[in-house]
Amino acid sequence: MYPLVVELAAEGVAVVTTCRVLGFSTQAFYKWRNRPYSDSEWDDAHLINALKDLHADDPEFGYRFLHDELVAGGHEAGPNRVQRLCRENQVWSVFAKKKGLGRNVGPPVHDDLVKRHFKLTHPIRSG
Repeated sequence: MYPLVVELAAEGVAVVTTCRVLGFSTQAFYKWRNRPYSDSEWDDAHLINALKDLHADDPEFGYRFLHDELVAGGHEAGPNRVQRLCRENQVWSVFAKKKGLGRNVGPPVHDDLVKRHFKLTHPIRSG
């Protein structure tokens, strides 16, 4: 929303009016304008760059190996954070398995000893 305030201010709409209409304080806008990215967003951007570089070197690596390489390279990040960043930026191993696709139903495990037949022999009447 804050970039919208900047655009409207360039067109001549007062910042105070825009903030009031959008429902936030002018103090929050000016705080964002002085520092548009938080520390965690800045750190995530650096980690994403490092992850993409590592992945380009060896595309077989999944997030677990990428995490190990990051730690060995001196970066501080937990495995869950690395997994989240890899998922959000579509950085995954070329050997990733797709679960649940292309499976065929096998034969019955046991013989049908009860001999139930669940086929409809006549139409069901309602009412």
